[in-house]
Amino acid sequence: MGARTRYLEQHKKYDEALLYTELKSKSRKAFEYLYDNYSAALYGVIVNVLRNEEASNDALQEVFVKIWNNFDSYDPSKSRLYTWMLNIARNHSIDKLRSKNTADRKELKNDKEYVQSQKGAETFVEGIGLRKLVDHLDEDQKQVIDLLYFQGFTQSEAAEELNIPLGTVKSRVRIAIHKLRKFF
Repeated sequence: MGARTRYLEQHKKYDEALLYTELKSKSRKAFEYLYDNYSAALYGVIVNVLRNEEASNDALQEVFVKIWNNFDSYDPSKSRLYTWMLNIARNHSIDKLRSKNTADRKELKNDKEYVQSQKGAETFVEGIGLRKLVDHLDEDQKQVIDLLYFQGFTQSEAAEELNIPLGTVKSRVRIAIHKLRKFF
């Protein structure tokens, strides 16, 4: 394999249909792409449920193992890939809360009731106040966060939509997440 071929394979862009096909055939490259482009969004949901950075990092890894192991259960006719993964992340986080010790059970009850009262992932994100916090970001950061976290775009898709380089998208996300963490 020549250097150009390796470069093209490493920087391959996936649309949702190609990503689905590649993941269905258990492509590790597609899974790496999935992790690189969606882990930050899933981490944001997980950390907001668990409220613990170390537990959230562990949960994120567990969520991606679940995604890998259960990808055959994903049905693209029922939801977007991002929505399916978001539900796995949220449900896994709630399950982790349930397994915590008795001192955390009271907090779990409130979280469980809250999550059950919400309809869909977007309402859940609204309920935890994330959109209000995003309003404190600069306009360019708000645009990127909106596309990635609220509309389910990949970083590559967001770069194309905004007509900016992928590296700029990644930088804006990194800065935005850093600013948002200060609020939590």
